[in-house]
Amino acid sequence: MTVTVERTAPSVVPATPGLRPARLALTPATALAGQLDGAWWPRSRDLKAELPALTAALAEPWGSITRVCVNPARWPVIPPKVPVAGHTVHVGWFTEQDPDKLILLSYTVGRWDLLVIPPETAPAAAARMMAAAAVPGSVLTAHALIAAEAVIARSPELRIREDAWENDGGACMSPIGLPARQPVGPLAAGTWW
Repeated sequence: MTVTVERTAPSVVPATPGLRPARLALTPATALAGQLDGAWWPRSRDLKAELPALTAALAEPWGSITRVCVNPARWPVIPPKVPVAGHTVHVGWFTEQDPDKLILLSYTVGRWDLLVIPPETAPAAAARMMAAAAVPGSVLTAHALIAAEAVIARSPELRIREDAWENDGGACMSPIGLPARQPVGPLAAGTWW
Protein backbone atom coordinates (compact mmCIF):
# COMPACT_ATOMS: atom_id res chain seq x y z
CA MET A 1 0.00 0.00 0.00
CA THR A 2 1.24 3.50 -0.70
CA VAL A 3 0.86 5.82 2.25
CA THR A 4 2.30 9.31 2.23
CA VAL A 5 3.21 10.29 5.75
CA GLU A 6 5.13 13.41 4.77
CA ARG A 7 4.22 15.88 2.06
CA THR A 8 7.44 15.38 0.15
CA ALA A 9 8.51 11.80 0.82
CA PRO A 10 6.01 9.01 0.20
CA SER A 11 6.68 5.74 1.94
CA VAL A 12 5.68 2.41 0.49
CA VAL A 13 3.89 -0.19 2.58
CA PRO A 14 3.30 -3.63 1.04
CA ALA A 15 -0.23 -4.07 -0.27
CA THR A 16 -2.57 -6.47 1.45
CA PRO A 17 -3.34 -9.37 -0.89
CA GLY A 18 -6.47 -8.68 -2.93
CA LEU A 19 -6.59 -4.96 -2.07
CA ARG A 20 -5.51 -2.14 -4.34
CA PRO A 21 -3.28 0.36 -2.54
CA ALA A 22 -5.02 3.36 -0.95
CA ARG A 23 -4.08 6.74 -2.41
CA LEU A 24 -3.52 8.77 0.70
CA ALA A 25 -1.60 11.81 1.97
CA LEU A 26 -1.39 12.45 5.72
CA THR A 27 -0.17 15.41 7.70
CA PRO A 28 3.10 14.75 9.49
CA ALA A 29 2.91 14.19 13.23
CA THR A 30 3.21 17.72 14.65
CA ALA A 31 1.62 19.79 17.37
CA LEU A 32 -0.09 21.96 14.74
CA ALA A 33 -3.73 20.97 14.54
CA GLY A 34 -5.47 21.93 11.33
CA GLN A 35 -8.88 21.48 9.75
CA LEU A 36 -7.78 18.27 7.99
CA ASP A 37 -5.48 15.37 8.78
CA GLY A 38 -4.79 14.63 5.14
CA ALA A 39 -6.53 13.51 1.96
CA TRP A 40 -7.83 10.31 0.44
CA TRP A 41 -8.34 9.74 -3.29
CA PRO A 42 -10.62 6.70 -3.70
CA ARG A 43 -10.91 4.93 -7.05
CA SER A 44 -14.74 4.77 -6.91
CA ARG A 45 -17.80 5.88 -4.93
CA ASP A 46 -18.27 2.37 -3.54
CA LEU A 47 -17.57 2.54 0.21
CA LYS A 48 -17.77 -1.23 0.61
CA ALA A 49 -14.99 -1.67 -1.95
CA GLU A 50 -12.85 1.33 -0.92
CA LEU A 51 -12.87 1.26 2.90
CA PRO A 52 -10.86 -1.98 3.37
CA ALA A 53 -7.80 -0.54 1.59
CA LEU A 54 -8.10 2.78 3.45
CA THR A 55 -8.39 1.21 6.90
CA ALA A 56 -5.57 -1.23 6.14
CA ALA A 57 -3.32 1.68 5.14
CA LEU A 58 -4.17 3.53 8.36
CA ALA A 59 -3.87 0.54 10.72
CA GLU A 60 -0.21 1.15 11.56
CA PRO A 61 -0.14 4.93 12.00
CA TRP A 62 -3.65 5.35 13.50
CA GLY A 63 -4.73 2.00 14.88
CA SER A 64 -7.89 0.08 14.11
CA ILE A 65 -10.57 2.28 12.51
CA THR A 66 -13.94 1.40 14.03
CA ARG A 67 -16.30 4.04 12.60
CA VAL A 68 -16.53 6.17 9.47
CA CYS A 69 -18.86 9.12 8.88
CA VAL A 70 -19.72 10.50 5.44
CA ASN A 71 -22.21 12.84 3.82
CA PRO A 72 -24.68 10.93 1.59
CA ALA A 73 -24.45 13.62 -1.10
CA ARG A 74 -21.23 12.07 -2.46
CA TRP A 75 -21.85 8.36 -1.78
CA PRO A 76 -24.74 6.66 -3.65
CA VAL A 77 -24.83 3.65 -1.30
CA ILE A 78 -23.85 3.77 2.36
CA PRO A 79 -23.54 0.29 3.88
CA PRO A 80 -24.12 0.31 7.65
CA LYS A 81 -21.18 -2.05 8.22
CA VAL A 82 -18.10 -2.99 6.20
CA PRO A 83 -16.01 -6.06 7.09
CA VAL A 84 -12.35 -5.09 7.26
CA ALA A 85 -9.34 -7.29 8.15
CA GLY A 86 -10.89 -9.25 11.02
CA HIS A 87 -13.20 -6.56 12.38
CA THR A 88 -16.18 -4.48 11.30
CA VAL A 89 -16.19 -0.77 10.47
CA HIS A 90 -19.51 0.92 11.22
CA VAL A 91 -20.48 3.52 8.65
CA GLY A 92 -22.69 6.47 9.53
CA TRP A 93 -23.84 9.52 7.66
CA PHE A 94 -24.75 13.11 8.44
CA THR A 95 -26.19 15.58 5.95
CA GLU A 96 -24.69 18.43 8.01
CA GLN A 97 -21.14 17.12 7.48
CA ASP A 98 -19.00 18.65 4.73
CA PRO A 99 -19.72 16.45 1.67
CA ASP A 100 -16.03 16.43 0.71
CA LYS A 101 -14.84 15.16 4.09
CA LEU A 102 -14.57 11.70 5.63
CA ILE A 103 -14.41 11.34 9.41
CA LEU A 104 -12.57 8.31 10.78
CA LEU A 105 -12.85 7.19 14.41
CA SER A 106 -10.75 4.79 16.46
CA TYR A 107 -11.53 3.78 20.04
CA THR A 108 -7.86 3.65 20.92
CA VAL A 109 -6.42 6.74 19.23
CA GLY A 110 -9.07 9.32 18.29
CA ARG A 111 -10.60 11.10 15.32
CA TRP A 112 -9.25 12.13 11.91
CA ASP A 113 -10.79 14.22 9.15
CA LEU A 114 -9.74 13.54 5.58
CA LEU A 115 -10.48 15.45 2.40
CA VAL A 116 -12.12 13.05 -0.07
CA ILE A 117 -10.89 13.80 -3.57
CA PRO A 118 -13.47 12.79 -6.19
CA PRO A 119 -12.44 9.55 -7.95
CA GLU A 120 -12.72 11.15 -11.40
CA THR A 121 -10.19 13.90 -10.55
CA ALA A 122 -7.19 14.26 -12.87
CA PRO A 123 -3.87 13.14 -11.31
CA ALA A 124 -2.31 16.64 -11.31
CA ALA A 125 -5.35 18.15 -9.58
CA ALA A 126 -5.45 15.30 -7.07
CA ALA A 127 -1.76 15.81 -6.29
CA ARG A 128 -2.33 19.53 -5.64
CA MET A 129 -5.26 18.83 -3.32
CA MET A 130 -3.44 16.03 -1.50
CA ALA A 131 -0.45 18.29 -0.86
CA ALA A 132 -2.67 21.14 0.34
CA ALA A 133 -4.67 18.88 2.68
CA ALA A 134 -1.48 17.51 4.26
CA VAL A 135 -0.13 20.91 5.38
CA PRO A 136 0.12 20.91 9.18
CA GLY A 137 -2.01 23.57 10.87
CA SER A 138 -3.88 24.52 7.69
CA VAL A 139 -7.14 26.39 8.20
CA LEU A 140 -8.52 25.31 4.81
CA THR A 141 -11.59 23.08 4.94
CA ALA A 142 -12.34 20.21 2.58
CA HIS A 143 -14.96 22.33 0.81
CA ALA A 144 -12.48 25.21 0.39
CA LEU A 145 -9.86 22.94 -1.18
CA ILE A 146 -12.35 21.44 -3.63
CA ALA A 147 -13.65 24.92 -4.52
CA ALA A 148 -10.12 26.27 -5.07
CA GLU A 149 -9.30 23.38 -7.39
CA ALA A 150 -12.51 24.01 -9.33
CA VAL A 151 -11.41 27.62 -9.90
CA ILE A 152 -7.98 26.47 -11.10
CA ALA A 153 -9.61 23.92 -13.44
CA ARG A 154 -11.88 26.58 -14.99
CA SER A 155 -9.08 29.08 -15.56
CA PRO A 156 -6.39 28.02 -18.06
CA GLU A 157 -4.32 31.07 -17.07
CA LEU A 158 -4.17 29.93 -13.44
CA ARG A 159 -3.21 26.42 -14.51
CA ILE A 160 -0.40 27.79 -16.70
CA ARG A 161 0.90 29.94 -13.84
CA GLU A 162 0.67 27.00 -11.42
CA ASP A 163 2.54 24.73 -13.86
CA ALA A 164 5.21 27.39 -14.43
CA TRP A 165 5.70 27.80 -10.69
CA GLU A 166 6.00 24.04 -10.18
CA ASN A 167 8.40 23.55 -13.10
CA ASP A 168 10.73 26.55 -12.82
CA GLY A 169 12.53 25.23 -9.76
CA GLY A 170 11.58 28.23 -7.68
CA ALA A 171 14.75 30.20 -8.41
CA CYS A 172 15.11 33.45 -10.31
CA MET A 173 17.03 32.89 -13.49
CA SER A 174 19.84 35.18 -14.55
CA PRO A 175 20.02 36.37 -18.16
CA ILE A 176 22.49 33.59 -18.98
CA GLY A 177 20.25 30.81 -17.66
CA LEU A 178 21.83 30.09 -14.29
CA PRO A 179 20.06 30.73 -11.01
CA ALA A 180 20.64 34.32 -9.97
CA ARG A 181 22.65 34.77 -6.80
CA GLN A 182 21.48 37.47 -4.52
CA PRO A 183 23.28 38.30 -1.32
CA VAL A 184 21.35 37.90 1.87
CA GLY A 185 22.16 40.07 4.82
CA PRO A 186 22.51 43.66 5.90
CA LEU A 187 23.91 46.38 3.68
CA ALA A 188 25.52 49.52 4.92
CA ALA A 189 23.41 51.76 7.17
CA GLY A 190 21.18 48.93 8.36
CA THR A 191 19.34 48.24 5.07
CA TRP A 192 18.66 44.73 3.80
CA TRP A 193 18.62 43.17 0.36
